[in-house]
Amino acid sequence: MTNSTTASTPSAAAPTATRELKKGSLATLRQLTPFLAPYTRRFIVAGIALLVAAGATLAIPAAFKQMIDMGFGGSGTRSIQHVDLVFLALFGLATVLALATAARFYSVSWLGERVTADIRAAVYNHVVTQSPEFFETTQTGEVLSRITTDTTLIQSVVGTSISMALRNALLFIGGLVMLFVTSPKLSAIIVGLLILTVLPIVIFGRRVRTLSRDSQDRVADASAMAGEILNAMPTVQAFTHEKIESSRFGGSVEGAFQTAMRRIKARAFLTMLAIVLVFGAIVFVLWLGAHAVLSGEMTGGDLGQFILYASITAGAIGALSEVMGEAQRAAGATERLLELMSVKSKIQSPAQPLPLPPRAANGAALSLNDVMFSYPSRPETNSLDHVTLDIKPGETVAVVGPSGAGKTTLFQLFLRFYDPQSGSIKLDGVDIRQLELHTLRDAIGIVPQDTVIFSANAMENIRYGRADASDEEVIAVARLAAAHEFIERLPQGYHSFLGERGVRLSGGQRQRIAIARALLKNPPLLLLDEATSALDAESERLVQSALEAAMVGRTTVIIAHRLATVQRADRIIVMEDGKIVETGTHASLVALGGIYANLAALQFHHVHVEH
Repeated sequence: MTNSTTASTPSAAAPTATRELKKGSLATLRQLTPFLAPYTRRFIVAGIALLVAAGATLAIPAAFKQMIDMGFGGSGTRSIQHVDLVFLALFGLATVLALATAARFYSVSWLGERVTADIRAAVYNHVVTQSPEFFETTQTGEVLSRITTDTTLIQSVVGTSISMALRNALLFIGGLVMLFVTSPKLSAIIVGLLILTVLPIVIFGRRVRTLSRDSQDRVADASAMAGEILNAMPTVQAFTHEKIESSRFGGSVEGAFQTAMRRIKARAFLTMLAIVLVFGAIVFVLWLGAHAVLSGEMTGGDLGQFILYASITAGAIGALSEVMGEAQRAAGATERLLELMSVKSKIQSPAQPLPLPPRAANGAALSLNDVMFSYPSRPETNSLDHVTLDIKPGETVAVVGPSGAGKTTLFQLFLRFYDPQSGSIKLDGVDIRQLELHTLRDAIGIVPQDTVIFSANAMENIRYGRADASDEEVIAVARLAAAHEFIERLPQGYHSFLGERGVRLSGGQRQRIAIARALLKNPPLLLLDEATSALDAESERLVQSALEAAMVGRTTVIIAHRLATVQRADRIIVMEDGKIVETGTHASLVALGGIYANLAALQFHHVHVEH
């Protein structure tokens, strides 16, 4: 996979490599529409509540005008009755405003939580379908930051900011209209001044948007670093790098802090600028209004109404500037999430997949024909170089060779984590690129060199091999893998929590859990990558016996550095520099006097010296 292929299709490196090149814009938020569309009814309810609340708010200044002009302007019983009616009307408006505001808050908060949950699920569902190329070039902490921090920003926009923006936009428009109704002359002056004040606010807002994007990126970098170090704590402590790593993380956090402070300072200045300019304009116009009352050009009620509408309009502008800042941050977050969602795995199931033939009694046939492959991160190096290999059903084939020879790469290609640049791989005569990915991988069981144990109990860890397996089936395969006895000795037996990454188990115990998991899957093709490497002599004997029984009725490919584990294989493949250089049985390869013979001589001589 050369670099040229990334031009037309976003590659797995896209989230990290391109994030600095793009600037967030509010238009990006439109791309959230697919997540918002299913909840149209909720938006309608929130919209109605919003309109009612805005209408009630805009009616309050008119009630005050009536109270000032008709209540305080007269005397006697009629004036008192009028004041009473006005205050009753005000209380009624306040009640309507309270109910409508509560309905709006509930509706938009529900939408924020619901849409955020949907986005998180969609991003996670997308990420787990990516090929290993994606995780080869993208840090896990970066992805987690986007799923958590970025979606939280979107939640604040959907659940609060959109509602606040619409509310204040309505108040601004309604307040502006009522200002012109009250005094066209003063309103024209105030609008002219506001236009002059908005321009610098908009220009400076662009700076805030850029800094918001940078701030999110720095937080993601710190999260990625923390995730990497926390997953390697034994190594960090073994090399006494605690202070070094703390210093590195502290530097990353400090960098994120400094970037955040630049954003905060810019937003603080933007807020200050908006308030000073807007309220300065309003105070000037109100000064003109006071003179108009004194000269008899307008009534005290008119001025009171004008002041209230001016306050509502100014407050709406201030709130909108605040919301714009939040929306710009969310636009950057949305952009980052959309980058992640736009990455398409190069490994896809075909549009019209072929079925596998019925499973044979003795396992699956596997063949490679002139396979060439290099990893995307190092395209100049061939990890496999013109490899051709035929494995018969029921055959046990061992693959040996020095580190970097291409042994594990074979397994990666068998599982179709990557596709070769040329050549083909067939399972039971069907090109694996023509198979649905789940069909292919369901036919393969693997025991990896680095055993993965999940944060669950022993029963569920083994059941990962087949989700619908019964407890009895789990226990049966645990017995086969020589895992039953040590699991039974755990405090709660099969229901004992094994700790994150299996920290409560020894290496050998983790290996046997993985073997049991593969046996539960019961695949026609079994891949063993150093399956006994972490076992002591007694456990190795038990597991080796279990594996030999498990190999019956299936094809097995074994990777091993310890040649004692592969001597009884039907065939041994020796690899070096991505090529198959020798093939034969243990005896024939030793007699050949080549690479395998040298490896065997070194290992068996070492064992003899130890004894």
